[in-house]
Amino acid sequence: MDMVVLTGVGLLTGVTTVLFGFGGGFVAVPVVVWADAALGGDAMRVATATSALVMVVNAGFATAVTPRRVLVALRGSGPLLLLLAAGAAAGALVTRLAPAGPVRWAFVAYVALTVADLLLRPGFLRAPGRVGTTSDAPRPLPAFLGAPVGAVAAFLGVGGSVMTVPAMRRAGHTMRTATALANPLTLAIALPAALVSLGAATVPAATDAHTHLVGLIDVRAASALLLGALPVIAVLRRRPPRIPDRAHAWAYTGLLIAVTAAMLGSA
Repeated sequence: MDMVVLTGVGLLTGVTTVLFGFGGGFVAVPVVVWADAALGGDAMRVATATSALVMVVNAGFATAVTPRRVLVALRGSGPLLLLLAAGAAAGALVTRLAPAGPVRWAFVAYVALTVADLLLRPGFLRAPGRVGTTSDAPRPLPAFLGAPVGAVAAFLGVGGSVMTVPAMRRAGHTMRTATALANPLTLAIALPAALVSLGAATVPAATDAHTHLVGLIDVRAASALLLGALPVIAVLRRRPPRIPDRAHAWAYTGLLIAVTAAMLGSA
């Protein structure tokens, strides 16, 4: 039954990868915590590591099939991508040492604060100005944000889109462009985090729980999630649904609220 549920959640991560820029982190973490509950306190650590691998594949595939005219908005973002990767490597290393309980509650608190920010601070639910016009051209993300965004994203296993999408939105991008650009940024974060997790020691409880880990990554769960996600990404990238910009922003916020509730329910 776990494999069926994980594959079904994989379908959802495919949708969130394309529509919201989430490579799977916010959706994958709660379900892997549930699927690996037998690991006890180590379930959150395994979930964040497994999430990183899922995000590498989902975000990499989504980036590969994104039109070049969209990705050109990241031209000159080399320093940002390097700092995202460096921060992610540091965040993943800290996750290996941090107690699992505080990481879980940090995840919940972070998402809840993000939801509050999106609802209360202007500029997200309704984009400022005439977004995307030459008179109000979108601004690039500052490179100095890379290290802290990468570190927090890898530490919590969230991929960074929950920080980069609102930032790009407030920089003047439409939701459609902001969520598409979140995928290559997520890839820069998830790749070093996944490599660190693969090299980590397997948690002692894995054998008793009959969980197949490579490092800290639950390969079985990751495979099921990707089995569901990749076909959806391929279809939606070729034929993306037309969603009004403001409705897209509200849907993004609603998904974060749902994830917060899911994590509280699994606590």
